[in-house]
Amino acid sequence: MARSLASCLVLFVLATTVPAAAAQQQSFSADYSVTLLGLPIAKARFDSTFTADSFTIDGSLTSSGIARIFDKTTGTTRVEGSIGRDGAFPRTFRSHYDSGRKKSRTTIRFARGTVSSVENKPEPKRGDTWIPVAEDHLRAALDPLTSTLIRTSDPDAVCNRTIRAFDGEMRADLQLSPRGPADSNGRVTCDARFVAVSGYRKGRKQIDFLQTRSRIAITFAPLGKTGFFTPVDASVGTQIGPVRITAQRIEAR
Repeated sequence: MARSLASCLVLFVLATTVPAAAAQQQSFSADYSVTLLGLPIAKARFDSTFTADSFTIDGSLTSSGIARIFDKTTGTTRVEGSIGRDGAFPRTFRSHYDSGRKKSRTTIRFARGTVSSVENKPEPKRGDTWIPVAEDHLRAALDPLTSTLIRTSDPDAVCNRTIRAFDGEMRADLQLSPRGPADSNGRVTCDARFVAVSGYRKGRKQIDFLQTRSRIAITFAPLGKTGFFTPVDASVGTQIGPVRITAQRIEAR
């Protein structure tokens, strides 16, 4: 549950063309709160560094509030990649999640714009209803962290796209559409529709709800002078209530 929810909450965006990011290094720290039905369940932090042609993002997630009563969950993620004319492209993505006695480790490597290898420890449990990930599903698919970066010079173009994301197990699309025009600060809110493509068990109630009944909204804001937009607020309807992720702080370092 923790792995699936964390992945679904960060399945966001990349696209179009803008001028290259500034040649000097730019670094940022961001703290996010995660709530369920308005109650705190987790905290997340992301530290990122951008140069003219490369980027790194380190993330951490820790359960908090009522969630710690049931199980302590911690996670770390790291992605390294390059920045080109058309956006950010990952080279390696690693994630570690510990929830109670359960541990999961994932490494994804990319080459020429597609997934080249995947290693999961342990391997996901499969059965007769498992929908396997086909080779063509992985073309142009991004990891969950890189997919949060949208490169465009036009805030009103942020929501006109479909995200292809892969977390090492599930391949999913997030179809974005504009809720309204950008505000005076360049912030823009997108409605989103979640579509599970492969890498999951058919008939799973949590996935079915996300696809057919969930209301998802994501607000993006410019990230300094990098030329990228990043999520600052997101809400996801789940079977047990709305989950919301909100940026408490985003600062240049």
